[in-house]
Amino acid sequence: MSARWKRLTVFAPLAIVGMVLFVFIGGEVVKQLWNWLLPPLFGWRELTFWQALGMLALCRILFGGLGLHSSGRSTARRRMEERFAHMTPEERERVRQSWRGRFGFGPATDQRKES
Repeated sequence: MSARWKRLTVFAPLAIVGMVLFVFIGGEVVKQLWNWLLPPLFGWRELTFWQALGMLALCRILFGGLGLHSSGRSTARRRMEERFAHMTPEERERVRQSWRGRFGFGPATDQRKES
């Protein structure tokens, strides 16, 4: 057996145990927080461990994505930075002024009326 294969056979079971432990702790934390806060405050039912795990998965899907690290915002930001890199300082300032006017930050709204 190669050294790489030996490391993999040791690491794989530890990784699986770590993932199971992580899921268990996450589900238990969600359950405890829910059962501690929501039933006394709003009169909602208490959750079981499996319901809490489902809530954790649902929140991850809705608010955290599915583990995809490339979001649309970062791609758009990178494209904008590339555009800004090719602009002269005057062009950059013109773009900033138009953004300020468009989003209500500054006197650019008066400049649009003049043109």
